[in-house]
Amino acid sequence: MAQFCVLTGDLVASSDLTSTDVDAALTSIETAANAMSGWRTPDLISQFARRGGDAWQVALSDPDYALRAALFIQACLRRDTDRTTSRIALATGPGTLPASGDLNAAHGPAFVASGRLLDTLSRQTLLAHANGGAHHAATRLADHIASGWTQAQARAIAAALPPNAPNRADIAKSFGISRQAVNQALWSAGYPAIADALTALETEAGK
Repeated sequence: MAQFCVLTGDLVASSDLTSTDVDAALTSIETAANAMSGWRTPDLISQFARRGGDAWQVALSDPDYALRAALFIQACLRRDTDRTTSRIALATGPGTLPASGDLNAAHGPAFVASGRLLDTLSRQTLLAHANGGAHHAATRLADHIASGWTQAQARAIAAALPPNAPNRADIAKSFGISRQAVNQALWSAGYPAIADALTALETEAGK
C-alpha cells in the first residue's frame, strides 16, 4: 500500500444552508484539492470526492502535508464562502487508491481512520488528527487559530500556505494591495506560528 494523508469532512450546520451554498462550498474544497496537485510536481497526487449531500474526502499522496492541506482547505473555504465552515478529520498511513482515482473505491487504514474520526467530532471541533500525539496536538491548536480567520486573512493565508507559494511581494501584486497589507493580514491571522509549526512537523516526518 502507498502512504496517504486522508482528509474527510462535512459542512457544519448544512441544514441551514441552501443547496447553492452547499454546492459553492464543496466546489471551493474541490478547487483547493486540485490546486494541491501543483504543490510538488510531477508526482504529487491529490484526489477529491463528494460523499453524500454535504460530505467530502480528499486523499493526498504525501502524508507529510496533512495539516498544511487541511489548513489550506479551511482558508480557501473561508476566503470563498465566508459563512460556511467544515469539520475535517485527518489521518495518515497506508491506503490503496484505484487507478480510476475514485475515492469511494479507496480502502486501507488511513481511509478508515479518517472516516471514523469524523463520526466522533462535535460541531465545535473543526480539525482533529486520528494519529494522535504531537500531530493531533498541533492540529487542535491550529484549529483554534484558524477558527478566528476573517475572509481577508483567509485570502492571504490561502496564498501563502502552499510550499511553493510566491513571495509576499508577488502575493500583494496579485491582490492589488501593498506588501505591508499582506504582512499585516498574515501576522494577525497567526501565520508566522503556523508556518513554523508546519515546518517542524514536516521536517520531523521526513526524517
